[in-house]
This record gives sequence, C-alpha cells and structure tokens, in this order.
Amino acid sequence: MGDVLYEKQVRWRLVLGRYANRHLNPELNSEARRKEQVLDYLYSREYGGRGMRGREGALSPSKREGSLDPSQMSVPKWLGEVRELFPRETIETIERHAMERYDLKELVTDKAALEKMEPNQNLLKAMLSLKGHMKADVLNLARKLIRQIVDELKEQMAREIMMALAGRMNRFRHSPLKIAQNFDWRGTIRENLKNYQPDKGRLILHRALFHSRVQRRMPWRIILCVDQSGSMVDSVIHSAVIAGILAGLPALSVNLVVFDTSVVDLSMHVDDPVEILMGVQLGGGTNIGQALNYCERLIEQPQRTVLALISDFYEGAPPKVMFSAVKRMQEAGVTLIGLGALDAEAVGSYDQDMARRLAALGMDVTVATPKQFAEWLAKRMT
Repeated sequence: MGDVLYEKQVRWRLVLGRYANRHLNPELNSEARRKEQVLDYLYSREYGGRGMRGREGALSPSKREGSLDPSQMSVPKWLGEVRELFPRETIETIERHAMERYDLKELVTDKAALEKMEPNQNLLKAMLSLKGHMKADVLNLARKLIRQIVDELKEQMAREIMMALAGRMNRFRHSPLKIAQNFDWRGTIRENLKNYQPDKGRLILHRALFHSRVQRRMPWRIILCVDQSGSMVDSVIHSAVIAGILAGLPALSVNLVVFDTSVVDLSMHVDDPVEILMGVQLGGGTNIGQALNYCERLIEQPQRTVLALISDFYEGAPPKVMFSAVKRMQEAGVTLIGLGALDAEAVGSYDQDMARRLAALGMDVTVATPKQFAEWLAKRMT
C-alpha cells in the first residue's frame, strides 16, 4: 500500500510542480527528478504569466529568484529529455502546449530542436505559421518534414475520398469479378430457381452473380476558395490535400484559390499540396467578396461547377459584394457550398448570422470532414 501511496504522491508532485514543495515533497528518484525538471521548464511559465517569480525560462526572465537548480536547459536538450522520458501521446501533448499555449517558437525555428520534434499535424501547423521566421537551413528541414506529414495525411484521406467519388454499385449490370461484398444474392436466387429441389428443400447454385462497380464520370470543375486567416489553419491544410487528391481524378478540373485581403491563385500547384502550403501566408484580414469575384471569373460551365467557400465567414469588407457574387453564381446554376470547417474533427467556429444569410441566397452551409465533403460532392455531381 505504501508503494501505491508513494506513486500517487510522485504523480501529484509532477502535476503540481516544485511550487508544491511545502505541502508535497516525496523523495524523488533520478527519473522522476528529470521529469520534474522537464515539466518545470515548460509549465513554470504558467506562474510567470500570473505575475509570480519564476526560474529562468519562465515568461518573465528578468524576475529571477536565487536557485540551486541545474543549469538551464536549451530547447534542443529539453526536447531530447521529453522524448526519452515520456510516451508518445504525452510527448505530443507537451509539444502542443509548448507551441500553442506558451508560444515556444524555438521548437520550429531552431534546427536542432526541429530535428527532435514528433512529425504530426500540430507540428505542421506551427511550421506553417512560423515559416517566415525560419533561416534557409531550417526552412529546408521544415519543407522535408511538411512533405512527410502531408504524405501521411494524404494517404489517410485518399482512400475515403476515392471510395466516395469513384462510383456506386450498378445493380443493373453484373461483373465476372467474384468479390464477396458485391455478391447479388437476390439475382443469384432468381437465376437458380430452376435448380430448386422441393423434395430435399434445397437450391443448387449453378451460377453466382456479382454486382459491377462502375466509375462515375465527372466532367466537373471544382473551385476551392479558402480563407487563409490564422483561425482556418486546419481547413487550409485539409483543403490543400483534398485539392491534390481531386486533381488526380480523370475529367475533373480543380482550382485552389486562397485569400485574406488579397487573392492568390495556387491552381498551378494543385497536384502538390506541399507547394500549396508553402505558398500560404496565414493571418491577415478577410475580404470574401473580392475572392468570390475572382473565382467567378474561373467559371466556364456554371451547371458543371462546384464552388466551395471554406471560411469562418467573418467578412472584413462590406458584405454586399459577397452577397452579390453568391447570388449571381447561384442564379447561373453554380453549385455552392460554404464550409465553416474542413478538417478531421469537423468542429468549426464561424459567423452564424453571416452563414444564415449565405444559406438564404442558396449556398449550402455546414462543417464537414474530408469524407463528408467528398460524399456531398458525389451526390451533386451526377
């Protein structure tokens, strides 16, 4: 029982930090002490943010207290300790807190630190946000990591998107390919009724039938109009990957346009999500109307065009221009969708009032995962 109590005390000490010395001070072994130093390096910044005196490395390094602590760790050394002492799930949480809560830019602007980072989507977002502050050697490393993360993300998403878009069962044709999930049991029974043996109560199958899957031909233009404000970073990443997947489908033309208060057409890089993401400048204002006016000029066959506006709908310019563009395209026959979020979680924060006004003009407005967006496309591109 004593060991269990001791383990609980150690855990609470790691949670509360060295500021709990007065009330909770179990004898820490060497590994627990290393963990405490690693966690204290990051989370003591919380105390600094509340105006308390903290050790070097807190948010207010000018207000330092005397200490017999080991010499201050560098960011690369700290990351090495994190990766050695904690499981992967904990590493990702600590790194995310360092980047998002404590704005520890050195994680992605220092080459030695960046080499130790866990490649995941949180790191991808941080690199995209801070790539303008990177030196050439760090930027080259970041590009390699971005490609690795994007390739993994694309592989995860491609199967679901392709299944949604490649076609449905054609139940009026049969296939010579004998695949269990395509087995046509009704047709097989009808085909073999003549072989039914009433005296034995069984049906002899001389021929089994299987449905054919036919690819849907999609001579459509897809225009992804993506808000690159800082709050949309997840949607920007998924939009770039989706554009690359869609661009690989035959008879489908894809445009990708990103905007803030200016408009940038990245369609020439649509088959390479990494180049798209390296060309994105996150942050800035928002002028949706200007972006929609540009996208409208890309339309050649309105009734075979889908325009997806991916934004939080917080329009910085007078909304009249945006509403006019939406109304013109809707009346011309363009299929319109507004996505408040396009990412794996489909959790978006957007201007609800503006969304309702866009919906009243004929735009479908929702939040969606990439799979849900692909399913929406499949239903409308008939």
